[in-house]
Amino acid sequence: MIVGQSGHLQYETLLFAASLRAQSPDFPGKLFVATPSRGPKWYRDPAIRNTQIQDALDRLDATVLPFETREFGETSPYGNKIEALLALPENESFVFSDTATPIAGDPMSVPFDFDRPSASPRCEGTFPEIDLYGPSYSEIWQSFYDKFGLDFASSLDLTQPDEYWRRYLYFNAGFFYYRCPHIFGQRFLDYATAIRDAPPAALICQSLDPWLDRIALPLVIHALGSSRGALPQGYLDGCVSCHYPLFRFLCA
Repeated sequence: MIVGQSGHLQYETLLFAASLRAQSPDFPGKLFVATPSRGPKWYRDPAIRNTQIQDALDRLDATVLPFETREFGETSPYGNKIEALLALPENESFVFSDTATPIAGDPMSVPFDFDRPSASPRCEGTFPEIDLYGPSYSEIWQSFYDKFGLDFASSLDLTQPDEYWRRYLYFNAGFFYYRCPHIFGQRFLDYATAIRDAPPAALICQSLDPWLDRIALPLVIHALGSSRGALPQGYLDGCVSCHYPLFRFLCA
């Protein structure tokens, strides 16, 4: 599943679909292009209205899947990937990918374990930004785990130094997967909106924009019984798919 809408995302959507079909012509799954429906959360109609792109997506056997945005929308585009999950077929394994991710290899070669959700480890320490007088990394991240009744200690990578960002479970939301989009999506939505609407006191110096999906994502993965390392590296954000910024870096 990818999220497509008007503007530059419609062209990225087309590139994703074309590259998927080129690299995996016998791909047995479905490609859903989730498109937000017009509503009170949108100032402009976000649907893909370019008829040439619509025709091309049809030829590439992409299923356009409208969904409602009740919590996020134009001012919070990172929420599209969260709410779109609830429009997918229930109890069917899914992989979400950002549209800015051309497919460079066969997705069927990726050793997914859909019972152990994971996400992209290709990230930097973008959140939190630690103030001179605190709160610390540990205080901030533990406040999230405490808020949702999760075990903070078991999420830590003890091979990394204390108060170094890699010690704490953190992902890029450029891809993620699980065995059911509704279970994952509802948990994702509940955590993201709870953090947005009632942030822990430790977030007093932090901005949630645009990091809200990255904050909630590791909590969801941890709550569903998984952690870092669930997917071997080198496949997604590697030889099978490659996010644009990483692609530019590798080709520089």
